[in-house]
Parts: sequence; structure tokens; C-alpha cells
Amino acid sequence: MGSKNKLKRFKENETFANVIQPTREEVTNDFSYKGKWNTFFKNDNPIVLELGCGKGEYTIALAEKNPDKNFIGIDIKGARFWRGAKTALENNMNNVAFIRTQIELVDYIFAENEVSEIWITFPDPQIKYKRTKHRMTNSEFLKKYYHILNSEGFVNLKTDSEFMHGYTLGLLHGEGHEVLHANHDVYKNVYSPEEVTGTQTFYEKQYLEIGKPITYIKFKLNY
Repeated sequence: MGSKNKLKRFKENETFANVIQPTREEVTNDFSYKGKWNTFFKNDNPIVLELGCGKGEYTIALAEKNPDKNFIGIDIKGARFWRGAKTALENNMNNVAFIRTQIELVDYIFAENEVSEIWITFPDPQIKYKRTKHRMTNSEFLKKYYHILNSEGFVNLKTDSEFMHGYTLGLLHGEGHEVLHANHDVYKNVYSPEEVTGTQTFYEKQYLEIGKPITYIKFKLNY
């Protein structure tokens, strides 16, 4: 994407009512919506997050199918989620929002027990050992997710990376968390949930075209 296009999208994001772009300081110093997301959505419906949402394809697809839930996509790259934010506005979807910030600040944005479900879709697996701290399912991230999830809350991980799938499964079992569903190839398994196979991201379609299996884990955190 050209720099002019990016700048145009950044400018447009500033005008979107469903996009929040706080500074790091605003997030870490008593963020205005923390514990008060019902005031943003004007309802008390459950909150579902898509972390590292990219273009917001999952956020939009799930929001369309679940109008009784609120969906928030989080990504640091605003030029990407511009597409999802614009689609939501064009379709008058009042249950969608996007936040431009770092994922590691998620526990500053949401209060304890405020979130009902988390989706992590096709994250960078950060395969090199020195990148472990950046893996979105490492122990530190899991603790943050546990803090903001309610007692019935759970996490979904959908990835094309066998490494990420195996790393996460091993960590979950090692730390005593509850694996609710695990699958090495969701499109070959008749028991795969519809929300996993019914929505395909731009990159996922490319993976499928070259025969790359898509894996999935649904899990509940116990500390």
C-alpha cells in the first residue's frame, strides 16, 4: 500500500465514530472506557475481542452473525483495520469498534471480568527463541487475558502455523489450563465450530489455495 493511501486512511480513521486511537499515555493512565465499555456501546451485551485484527475480517463477520454481542478489533496498524471500520459504518453496525494500540496494553483497556471471549487469528508465530516474549499466547499474555476475561470466558486461536499451535498446546497443558477443542486441520474435521470454518480471512484463503492446513484451539484459562 502506498504512503499516500496510508495517510488517507489514517485521516479517515480520525473521523470514524467506531475507531479509538489513544496515546500510550492515555491508555496507561486510567483509560476512559476501562470498565465502562457499556457507555460506548450503550448496552450491557457481552464483549468479544479480536487481537491483532488486521483488516478486521473476523470482527465484522462475527458481529454480523451475533448482533447481541459487542465486538472490538485491536491492532497497532490503523491503515489495515480501516477497511473493517469503514464496512461497519457502511452497514450501520453499532456493535463494532476498533482500537489502535499495542496488544500488550489490553489489561489497561479492559477491566477485570469485562470480556467474554477473545479471538487470536493468524498471529505472527515469532518462531525464534528470542522472540518468545512477543508470542501472543506466551505466559505473560495469557495472564493478561485471564485478568480481563469473565469466569466463563475463553480464548480462540486460529493459525496456519503448526509451530504456534504446538507451542500453545504444550504451554496450556503444562500450566494446567483447560483445552476445550483442538484441531490440526479444521476444514477436514466435521466437528469444527461454524465460526471457525464459516469465516475466512484474506490470508487464510491464500493458505488454503496452496493446501496449508488451518489449526484451531479453544481454551479456558485457570490460575
